[in-house]
Amino acid sequence: MSKDMATNSAEVVHSVEDEAYEPQTYNDAFPALETSRDVSTIQSNNAWKSQTGAWKHPSIRTTKCTQVFSVPLEERRFKEMDDRLFGDETEQTKICKDIMARTGVSIEISMAKDQSLTVVVHGKSDAVMKARREVMTRLQTQANSLVSIPKEHHRYILGKNGKKLQELELCTATKITVPRPDDDGEMIKIVGPKEGIDKAKHEIQLISAEQAKLGFERLQILKVFHPFVCGPNNQIIKKLMDETNAKINVPPPSVMKDEIVVSGEKEGVMKCKDTLMNIYEEKRRKCQTVSVEVRKSQHKYIIGPRASGLHEILGATGVSVEVPPSDSSSETITLRGEQEKLGPALTMVYSKANSVVFADVLAPSWLHRYVIGRKGAHIKKISEDFPKVHIEFVENQDKITIEGPPEEVDDAVKALNQYVDDLKSRMTFAEITVDQKFHKHIIGKAGSNITKIKNSTGVSIQIPSDDEKSNVIRIEGNPEGVVSAKEQLMEMATRMENEKSRDIVIEQRFHKTIIGAKGENIREIRDKFNQVQITFPEPGKKSSVVTLRGPKNDVDRCYKYLQHYHTELLESNYQAEVHIFKGFHKNIIGKGGANIKKIRDDTDTKIDLPSENSESDVITITGKRKNVEDAKTQIETMQKELANIKEITVEIPSNLHNAIIGAKGRLIRAIMEECGGVIIRFPPEGSSSNKVTIRGPKDDVENARKQLLAMADEKQLSGFTAEVHAKPQYHKFLIGRGGANIRKVRENSGARIIFPNNNDKDQETISIIGTKEAVAAAQKELEGLIKNLDDIAESDMNVDMKHHRHFVSRRGEVLRQIGEEFGGVTVSFPRSGVKSEKVVIKGPKDCIEGAKSKIREIVKDLDAQVTVDCIIAQKYHRTVMGSGGQNVKNICSKFNVGIKFPDKPNSPEKILNGDSSEDPLANGDSNNHEDDGKPLKADVIVLTGTPENCQAAEEALKALVPIIQEMNVPYDYHRFIIGHKGYDVRKMMQDYDVNISIPPAEENSDTIKVTGPPANVEKAIECIGEKVVQLDSQKEDRALRNFSLELEVNPAYHPKIIGRRGLVISRIRQDHNVNIQFPDRGDEDQSLIKIVGYEKNAEAAKEDILKIVEELDSMVTEQVTLDHRIHPRVIGAKGRGIRKITEDFKVELRFPRAEDPDPDVVIISGPEEGVADCKDHLLNIQEEFLQDVMDQEYLENLQKPSRHDEKTKRRGNQQQPGFMVKDAPWDKAPDTASTDEFPSFGAVNAPKAAHAWGPSRKR
Repeated sequence: MSKDMATNSAEVVHSVEDEAYEPQTYNDAFPALETSRDVSTIQSNNAWKSQTGAWKHPSIRTTKCTQVFSVPLEERRFKEMDDRLFGDETEQTKICKDIMARTGVSIEISMAKDQSLTVVVHGKSDAVMKARREVMTRLQTQANSLVSIPKEHHRYILGKNGKKLQELELCTATKITVPRPDDDGEMIKIVGPKEGIDKAKHEIQLISAEQAKLGFERLQILKVFHPFVCGPNNQIIKKLMDETNAKINVPPPSVMKDEIVVSGEKEGVMKCKDTLMNIYEEKRRKCQTVSVEVRKSQHKYIIGPRASGLHEILGATGVSVEVPPSDSSSETITLRGEQEKLGPALTMVYSKANSVVFADVLAPSWLHRYVIGRKGAHIKKISEDFPKVHIEFVENQDKITIEGPPEEVDDAVKALNQYVDDLKSRMTFAEITVDQKFHKHIIGKAGSNITKIKNSTGVSIQIPSDDEKSNVIRIEGNPEGVVSAKEQLMEMATRMENEKSRDIVIEQRFHKTIIGAKGENIREIRDKFNQVQITFPEPGKKSSVVTLRGPKNDVDRCYKYLQHYHTELLESNYQAEVHIFKGFHKNIIGKGGANIKKIRDDTDTKIDLPSENSESDVITITGKRKNVEDAKTQIETMQKELANIKEITVEIPSNLHNAIIGAKGRLIRAIMEECGGVIIRFPPEGSSSNKVTIRGPKDDVENARKQLLAMADEKQLSGFTAEVHAKPQYHKFLIGRGGANIRKVRENSGARIIFPNNNDKDQETISIIGTKEAVAAAQKELEGLIKNLDDIAESDMNVDMKHHRHFVSRRGEVLRQIGEEFGGVTVSFPRSGVKSEKVVIKGPKDCIEGAKSKIREIVKDLDAQVTVDCIIAQKYHRTVMGSGGQNVKNICSKFNVGIKFPDKPNSPEKILNGDSSEDPLANGDSNNHEDDGKPLKADVIVLTGTPENCQAAEEALKALVPIIQEMNVPYDYHRFIIGHKGYDVRKMMQDYDVNISIPPAEENSDTIKVTGPPANVEKAIECIGEKVVQLDSQKEDRALRNFSLELEVNPAYHPKIIGRRGLVISRIRQDHNVNIQFPDRGDEDQSLIKIVGYEKNAEAAKEDILKIVEELDSMVTEQVTLDHRIHPRVIGAKGRGIRKITEDFKVELRFPRAEDPDPDVVIISGPEEGVADCKDHLLNIQEEFLQDVMDQEYLENLQKPSRHDEKTKRRGNQQQPGFMVKDAPWDKAPDTASTDEFPSFGAVNAPKAAHAWGPSRKR
């Protein structure tokens, strides 16, 4: 017993190890995978998976596959695999590469001992099938075979859209040809490898054999007997299809065909045929017909939804009911069936026809929408109460139609009558006539007026749209509301009839100003004249008319106010234009915009200059008239000073001004362009002044003066003008080369002839000015020339075929130029591939000869062309070409030559071990090294053209070869040559297209290098020389300006002297034109301030700084201890609090930085009294703020800490051990002697690296 007790006590004792954490073993955490499993194991594992829910992820199938096939020796197309030179690709290799590139698969081929080819194709399945077929087609010899298949089976071999045939060709790697539908042949041709042909033949025969088992029958059964054959709800044919698996196609009722088609297996088709024909013959023998008249509106109830009524009658009585189509006017219904069954069927037809009745409820049409209710609520309720009833509201009729079963229709009619009577008792309507032009004012902005009336009276107001063109406004609602709304509307209409509408013209450019930002200005005006409606034109509409509408007196007062406002705007926005030559615009602007800014500030005007890309030279000035005239004078004065600009006044009678200016300014514009762009200003229109101002370069002004006076004399004598119209492409021919043709016309007639320029909108009008006789003669001669140009003729000429390419290349640029030069002639060369020298020219007769001459001239130049080598070192080619090849383009255009630069040579690769030898070149070339004095290939530029042109082009190219020229410029001048941030030297390099190299400051060198074309280098050096001369003359002034003095100031005062954002020191620098330098942080003496400038100015600047220092010395500094927790409150949002304190007490406050030892100390600086007051103020607000801070901290301590804080705290105090396992392989040292852990690989040779195809190449 004691023994048992001992045993029991031993069982209940627990070890502490049982409660301790024990990491799981490596084998438990990572169980080994099974190496082999039988079927039972797999089934048990599957059961485990289903129970545990493990491995529920769907399996991922690869989208790629691999196919391996072989080509026997006797079927190989290419058998000479090794009969080639080393490194050459075989034809098989090229074919495989092509297939791989097009299909995206990987192909490997190898040759067995029996000389057969093994092909491995790897890739996406569809691409592999295509590639396999191509490989077998192109690498294997192709046989062909014919197979006879009945013609009716061909469509099954083709499949839908030929897909079946395509799949068959892919699977068998063959080409299958099926005869066309219009071909009576039955033979199908198969081309491909023998194995593929056999497989394809087998598949085709299988398809044919399968189709041979199928049957197809067309049964001729009259349409009227189809219902009997089909049965009620098609029960008969459905049963037959289920039993026989045949397909029975019955035409729908709308298709009038007397046949039924049966298809499927022959046995099933025959059974269906027999059954259907038996039913047909029986019904045809026994059936009789009876016709009855039923109202057309009742037919739909007999038919029922989806013909359910007809099927019901057929199923119950065996009688077919034939109802005329809905588009027919017939009301006759025919019943067809056995004699004894026609009676019951007729009873069912009448029952269904009378199952629905109609009733009308009288209700005024204007009440219909109230009967329907908001969102159809009321009518929906009636429909739910009487679901079988259909209610229809007839538009513009005072009735509601109800349709449905008799018992429900009566109840619905009662309910509707009751609701209509209720509406009539509490609703009425009224109509008023108001002119449609007032409708929008009654509605108000965004419907505000009409909504207000609706809300106050509770009525509905219907105002017709503008399209209806009706004056009647309808009011509906309770009687009191209708009366009230009618009175309000009539009052508004009466008031509007008494209103006045007035238009005021305000220039459109001022509309935005009057409206103001976010409509602020116009809101003020409308508040001031609240009875007046002010309407501006739409922004996209170019109109200056503003409409005012309202009471007469208010409109007049608003009109005067806006008119006065407009006058003020006109005075302050007067505009004037001044013509300044485009080249002087940058001088008008000045460096950094200094000049234009000064003019704007002095005259208080807005000055707009055209953009650099614009061709306009007009500068627009806006402001008050007097200020604009002053600004205009200043700008014109600047232009006169900048260049040799002359301004003269010519006296021309004012009555001739319009004639001299010409239609749309054409005549005066022609004179200005002819005289180098001078500016000619006539007096404003309506003025009686005879003075015409001419401004521009001296010679051009004189030329323009002579032409103006000559034209004025001519106008006084004759004053006759005429116009001739000619196509723009004729103008060049009319003018002639060098103006020869038009000069001849002018000399013969004595008239002046003006052609339109590129800016004229009308490009066809030619103006003739002179005496009546001269104008008539010139007009006649010009019209004769134009008539000749209009006579279209055709001619041809022979051009050697070797020159054709020159004319048609570059998209026919040469032919286009010939067409433009010679009146738009069309030159047609033979098409490519046609061996002919005949060139056809079509166009005006006179122009054809000119075009022929031009072509002969071009051919002559082409025959005389030579090729010349121009030797220029390759390193200069890029410079010679210019930016974007512009230099070469200019030379080609100027000298009519072709220029071809050599390809850039590849730089020799350097070998890693230090060998810098160059790669050997093919054919024994010497890598462009000079041999026997021959130039390098990379240095030869080829010129093509006539000898004279080539020589001139060669000289032009060589003139672009850059040279390096040095010049001495004193080192002290270098910074002036460079300019501010390199601006001056960059501008010089840009202007002269050179590179200027200035030595760095540490070299202290005087040598400046200029690199570029010789002519450009010479100009740049000349410019630098002028700059040096200018600097020499300014040297004495610079020495005076570089006077320097030093001033010792306490470093603590430096920030005060500099001021906020440098405002104080910048003002001192500007006032005295000096440079003031403060010590850098690393300087030894931090108190030294250096002033550089003229001596007098430097002393004055020093006095200003000392005054600031004296003020700062008079200030006191005191420390005050403020709890750092209230510092943010004292500073305030965005520093507002501290700014207010400094302004109130005239002191400065400095709060402690993070690195300061005491974070509570605040320093106050300023006058003694202000510092004391500020200190008291800070201590007072400290008491207020500090109590709030302490209260807030106390409340925060009472709050429960957040979970996030607790987790963070625990995480900081406790480190997680992470994932742990024991008995892992890395816990014990490896046994290198064990053959299990380190097995031997044996003596197996390593396999060779896989190769796609062909022999490996040595590198």
